[in-house]
Amino acid sequence: MTLLEHTFYFLAPLGRCEASALDQARKIYGIRRILLVEDKCAIRVEYDSSRLSEEDVEAILRNAAIQLVQNKLN
Repeated sequence: MTLLEHTFYFLAPLGRCEASALDQARKIYGIRRILLVEDKCAIRVEYDSSRLSEEDVEAILRNAAIQLVQNKLN
C-alpha cells in the first residue's frame, strides 16, 4: 500500500447533495480519508495509489457533482 494525499479545489460551496455524495465516496475501496476544508474551498484526499490514480480520485469527486478547478484561485 502506497498512500498519497492530494488537494483538490472547488468553486462553489457544497450543497446537501454534494456532501452526501462525498460521504459515499469515503466508502470507495482505496480511499483512506477525505477532509473538507471549506474556508479554503479544498478537499484533501488520502488514497492508496496502488489501487487508485489521481485521475481516478478526481473522477470520483466529479461524479459526486463537485465542481473542481485546476488551481487554487486565492
